[in-house]
Amino acid sequence: MRLSIFQSAGGGLDNENRFSRLRDYIADIEKSDLVLCPELFASGYNVGDELISQAEASTGPTFERMAAIAKEFDIAIVYGYPEQGDNCLYNSAAFVSANGDLIANHRKQLNSPGSFEEDYFTPGNLPSMVEYQDWQIAILICYEVEFPEAVRNAARAGAQLVLVPTALVDQWDVVASRVVPARAFENGLWLAYANHAGHENGFDYLGGSKIVAPDGVIEADAGTTEAIISTTITSDRVIAAQQRLPYLRDYTKYNNQ
Repeated sequence: MRLSIFQSAGGGLDNENRFSRLRDYIADIEKSDLVLCPELFASGYNVGDELISQAEASTGPTFERMAAIAKEFDIAIVYGYPEQGDNCLYNSAAFVSANGDLIANHRKQLNSPGSFEEDYFTPGNLPSMVEYQDWQIAILICYEVEFPEAVRNAARAGAQLVLVPTALVDQWDVVASRVVPARAFENGLWLAYANHAGHENGFDYLGGSKIVAPDGVIEADAGTTEAIISTTITSDRVIAAQQRLPYLRDYTKYNNQ
């Protein structure tokens, strides 16, 4: 599978400009199978009550626009957006197939502590797994990946790839540069971490989007500015990593103590 991350500098842009820039970047790269966008990509992250005014159903106008891009380029798209559903507001990530179908919709289960998220979003209550192109894929959002248990549970459920839209500011480089590679290594899976770049209403984003291999090696890094990065991922490297270091087999010794 050819995997890409769009590290968007969308602060101050409207939805149409964000979508157009995504389309332009996809058009300019080698053919890819899946592109991951940041947390709340569709609306912007630190945008206050615009999270409410721009919230929509999982199959609303944003989905329709993303589905059109997916079909145009024969590429799956995973993107963050504010979801209005069940009379609640959710911090969600939708997975649109290359055929333009909604095949997964993850609602963030843990709001980032001490952030505005706690004032806006209802936590989701289920993890998200999806099978796509013979890959078992889990979706987590931002703070969720910082828990070893979240990625370990995904790996135990068979995940070979974990997709993580995020909105990480520049004071938290330790998460992108150390925690995220560790999560891939300790579970022997691929991990894609998609962040924002640039500035947005007083937030300075780190950038630092990464695709990390099952042995913890960073295969692609977006740096600090808007960019799209890509690499080819293979399930063989998952098998090799998990056979070399059988953490998933042996962790039960300590889990049951």
